[in-house]
Amino acid sequence: MKGLAKTKSTVRLRKLEDRKEWYLYIESYPVFVPGKKQPQRVREYLNRTVSTVEWDKKRTARTEADGSKTYKPKRDDNGLILCRSEKDRETILYADGVRKLRQREYDNADLYSETETAQAQQKERSQQNFIEYFDTASKKRHTRSSESIRINWNRTLELLKLFIGEYLPFSKIDNRFAEDFRMFLMTAPCGGNKSGTISHNTAATYFSIFKAGLKQAFVDGYLTVDLSAKIKGIQEQETRREFLTVEELNTLAATSCEHDTMKRAALFSALTGLRHCDIQKMRWKEVQIEGEQARLNFTQQKTKGVEYMPISQQALELCGEPRKPEQLVFEDLPDPSWISRPLKKWLDKAGITKKITFHCFRHTFATLQLSNGTDIYTVSKMLGHTNVKTTQIYAKVVDEKKEKAANTIKLNISK
Repeated sequence: MKGLAKTKSTVRLRKLEDRKEWYLYIESYPVFVPGKKQPQRVREYLNRTVSTVEWDKKRTARTEADGSKTYKPKRDDNGLILCRSEKDRETILYADGVRKLRQREYDNADLYSETETAQAQQKERSQQNFIEYFDTASKKRHTRSSESIRINWNRTLELLKLFIGEYLPFSKIDNRFAEDFRMFLMTAPCGGNKSGTISHNTAATYFSIFKAGLKQAFVDGYLTVDLSAKIKGIQEQETRREFLTVEELNTLAATSCEHDTMKRAALFSALTGLRHCDIQKMRWKEVQIEGEQARLNFTQQKTKGVEYMPISQQALELCGEPRKPEQLVFEDLPDPSWISRPLKKWLDKAGITKKITFHCFRHTFATLQLSNGTDIYTVSKMLGHTNVKTTQIYAKVVDEKKEKAANTIKLNISK
């Protein structure tokens, strides 16, 4: 039976619900699986979609209960599904490449022993394109991640392409390649409209993402050695966390600002430690009052962690008058790319010359909490840090303040 029925792999489409897009998948049939009496139909979804398929109105695929019909896609002489857009045609070519790979695997299945088959499959995988794999893995892994995480993965991919080009077979990835890419990142260009090179810590972030891609490739069987465990990362440098004193906060609170929402949101950040992205998306349904205690019940955009955070009465007052549950608490809060100018005008008006960004109000919260005796584990939890080591940078700032204070009082003591 196994010799009579030849397995055939075909690229097929599946409609996305409520959208004019179709998933691409590889269907292989018949596939003979040990322990199964009947041949199996194996489907492999490719995490790719197309939207400009050309349909063959002469070939009906299915007739629905209401009498409506769906049609089979048009295919060229090579069996490729025809699409109108260039992007979709490239996607179809990619799908057909995977189909050819699966077809060869089934065609050669009877020619090799299990060991030889594994070796042949590994050799086939070693010629696959890591650049394309990294792109696919990034989209699959971070579909629901924050925008900042997706941007970092995309930028790492751009720099990989800049370093090596569009094609990098897995067989070419080794310790030497990783070290060369590591050195490249240390002087890599910023990209976009920015001039100069990326910062040391940004290079460290991108290289850690590259290592994460290698780790996933090892898990998926494209690499036979876990290179990510052997490669040394880029050590991050400690950066100065600028913050405001209580006196400076009070000065800002007493200083008028053209953008009232921004002023309230900034002071709210200093009182709660929340990031700009969490304040911007905060809705009234997340503000809960139990007796005299107000608290927030929300999901952090960066870490996706669920937080239950008590807030002070002053922080609650900065939210303004309660409105409908789905309404934003700080409506019209500018995006990070637009907030710098009105923030600087407000700081200048208050006579504050420190280089303060909106994120510095979060730094201020952490530093003042530690300075006033709140233990580091509580502050770490309030900031939503997943590791207390992240919070320790603020403790060092506090230690510097103590050392400076210790040397402030000088007496004329004669020997």
